[in-house]
Amino acid sequence: MASMDIFRDDAFSMVELSAAVKEVEYVPQLLGSLGIFEEKGVYLRKIAVEKKGDTLSLIPTSPDGAPPRQSTPDVGNVRDFRSVRLADGFTLYASEVAGFRAFGTESELKVVQTEYAERMATVRTNMDLTHEYHRLGALQGKLLDANGTSVIYDYFDEFDIAEPAAIDLALDVDTTDVRGKLHELTRSMARSAKGAFTTATSVHALAGDEFYDTLVNHPKVIRTYENWAAAADLRQNIAFQAFTFGGVTWHNYRGTDDNSTVAIPTDEASIFPVGASNVFKKFVSPADEFMPFVNTKGQDVYAMNIIDKDREAWTKGELYSYPLYMCVQPQVLRRATL
Repeated sequence: MASMDIFRDDAFSMVELSAAVKEVEYVPQLLGSLGIFEEKGVYLRKIAVEKKGDTLSLIPTSPDGAPPRQSTPDVGNVRDFRSVRLADGFTLYASEVAGFRAFGTESELKVVQTEYAERMATVRTNMDLTHEYHRLGALQGKLLDANGTSVIYDYFDEFDIAEPAAIDLALDVDTTDVRGKLHELTRSMARSAKGAFTTATSVHALAGDEFYDTLVNHPKVIRTYENWAAAADLRQNIAFQAFTFGGVTWHNYRGTDDNSTVAIPTDEASIFPVGASNVFKKFVSPADEFMPFVNTKGQDVYAMNIIDKDREAWTKGELYSYPLYMCVQPQVLRRATL
């Protein structure tokens, strides 16, 4: 029969748990799989971001021997941000541990480790969902807390940029030139990016259910695909799929099952670039509130085990993460409505 002493094994040390929890398998969320954010591990919770106006100018011709024109240095504005602290955990009580018995060739340590890992996997799933929520916020220019109303960072305000007005695509009108409207939209994004768009940049959109269904059923969209092999899939109107039209890859975004905790408004679409230079950043800070990780480079998650030393009544598994998802060029973001 297992006892609470088993949690004093090195397998439950903070360093070992932090390494093990990264190996827990989970289903990647859409935004995490698109590779949108440039990730960088940092050594502090405080993050300084320098914003420069990347305006380009033409160089005039000059006669041989004339001194070259001197470009005026672009003095950047430094803004300080702080990575957020995300923490979740569970409690495993002594009465539960007492019921864990070894089966076959499994040791009691192995049995307890398995149960512990299953509970930590649930916590890790919650953490992954929260990271997806923060990615979604950054893609919309506003990083929100879990309640959906408390603003952590409004990147439009932070970088003194007026939020672009929502674009009405008029999808409820059969004669709307949807492709033309989308070409105008993507051109405006590229121009406002001031060099951040490259030949490898693509434009993606996360569409709510009503928006997506209306788009795929618009006569102009159907006509475009009717002679393509892909038209069969489009006509089936498969939910939570993606297709490309008008220079935009449209994803019917599937968030949480309540369609509200992590979700796109049903009649809207959030539009953003993928593969653009210096637009989306993810900074990862260290768990510097714990001595083993002071002055170390940040990693995605940290796990620790806390034993009730006074009574040995329980042990707590805890998971920490210190990310900051940023949009440093929010002027490229767009929002579309029906």
